[in-house]
Amino acid sequence: MKDIDPDQLVMGDKSGIDLSESRPSLKAQLKEQQQHLAELPADTRPLDRARLELDIAETLLGLQQQQDCWQMARSAFDVFIETASWADAIEACNILFQCEHDESLAALGNGVWLSITYPVPAQLTVAMLQHIVDETPEDSDGAAVAAMTAHYIADLRTEGKEHESLTFFTNQMVASVAKRHRGIENDPDMIKMWTEILGLNEVPELLARLAEMLDAIVGDNWWVDRDALRERLPVN
Repeated sequence: MKDIDPDQLVMGDKSGIDLSESRPSLKAQLKEQQQHLAELPADTRPLDRARLELDIAETLLGLQQQQDCWQMARSAFDVFIETASWADAIEACNILFQCEHDESLAALGNGVWLSITYPVPAQLTVAMLQHIVDETPEDSDGAAVAAMTAHYIADLRTEGKEHESLTFFTNQMVASVAKRHRGIENDPDMIKMWTEILGLNEVPELLARLAEMLDAIVGDNWWVDRDALRERLPVN
């Protein structure tokens, strides 16, 4: 089975913003945000300051000022980890991944790990895993691992109408990967057989494969002490 190769991940423009129309409004927004930051009282909570900085980083990303965006979002990430603000930390990783920085893949790996480890909104976890699906080569098993994990998380963490809509989306993710990976059309039985052949139909195996993949993506560049964070997790 062919797993993800970090060297083959495609790092293109991910902002998705038409700057010809949005640049003036983004510049005005940036000016307002920076003024707000400058006027924050000295006793402002670090978490509140970091959240504003993350908003600024997102605007900087839209303006394609990746270096400034990276510095601000990376600093905010550290605050979010210190304050156990996991969803905010993952949002920071999402922005950092899009900066086309040398450590963007590390940002993706760290963000995915946090989004699986902590019970953050399922949409956020699915969005992070979607990046892996989008960036991996068509014949890589890594996309299948990411898509199947996204579907598992969507099923686990949602209910009602949210469950219906998000699992529909993740089912489409899985079907899309099956089509590009093995030419399988939207056939539930064939897709089920495909996941069984890949060994992804059992959750423990699926998560073990994802962990191996994240280690390959991040290497030695983990920004969090995973063992220490695991020890702080509540016991079910």
